[in-house]
Amino acid sequence: MKVMITGSESFIGKELIKQCKQENIEIIGIDIIKKEEQNYDYHQVDIKSEELIKHIPNDVDIVIHLAALSRDPDCRGKAYECFENNVMGTLNLMKHASNKKIKQFIFASSEWVYDEFNDNKPKNEDHVINSQNLTSEYALSKLTSEINLHQQFLQGFMDVTILRFGIIYGPRKFNWSAVESIANQVKNNDVIEVNSLKNARRFIHVSDIVRGIIKSFNLRGFNKINLTGDSLITIGDIIKTSEKIFEKTIKIKEKNPSEINIRNPSNEKAKKIIKWSPKIDLEEGIKTIQQFI
Repeated sequence: MKVMITGSESFIGKELIKQCKQENIEIIGIDIIKKEEQNYDYHQVDIKSEELIKHIPNDVDIVIHLAALSRDPDCRGKAYECFENNVMGTLNLMKHASNKKIKQFIFASSEWVYDEFNDNKPKNEDHVINSQNLTSEYALSKLTSEINLHQQFLQGFMDVTILRFGIIYGPRKFNWSAVESIANQVKNNDVIEVNSLKNARRFIHVSDIVRGIIKSFNLRGFNKINLTGDSLITIGDIIKTSEKIFEKTIKIKEKNPSEINIRNPSNEKAKKIIKWSPKIDLEEGIKTIQQFI
């Protein structure tokens, strides 16, 4: 099997390359940055460029599309730049992947596409999203590409797998989620300030995300699948677990204890369709990031 990864030098991309190598899966990587160490078949090219097709071999089976402005803060107030990269870049890749007769297109989407979590109940992939409720340019760009992929699939495009990632954390030096940020504060401070200790997400370790991507290889038809943690993790949980790991107790200042924000996308479909579930719990996950915080 040969797979092509866009955004191969990203946080997720590097972990995906590592796990693909462990599974003896042949890799082609595409990214926009200059790479000094050539430890896999790497091509420096912009996904928006017409030159892209020259870098796609004829024998690629699957494309995993990670390349994007991949965080809400990177897109906020930058609608044109966000859509140019995340929507037009995806359309360009879709065109060239189709011309090369690739069998499956795996698209990295996000839990951000869900428009509301007012009742805090788990939200599954069948939830009807009202795009008019989306205030995030990033979320709208991901949802637009999901719609484009579905429309093309209905016209005979290749198999499409949309993976809606939860909030990812793991060993990295920057672009931290709340897990890395809170753990860092617990490790290095005696007092920390948070909004509400009850704010919660289904945080997911990067290695579990990548296992889910690989599990989705060769999935037929059109599928939307959430890849998220098994349960909600609160800010309080992160603090408590970090205190245990770093063997200290800190003072907590809670600014807005009654303003609770919870996002709860279900991962039940992933367990059924691709036989995947997360393996790394919060304590084990924080231990993997210690040297980076």
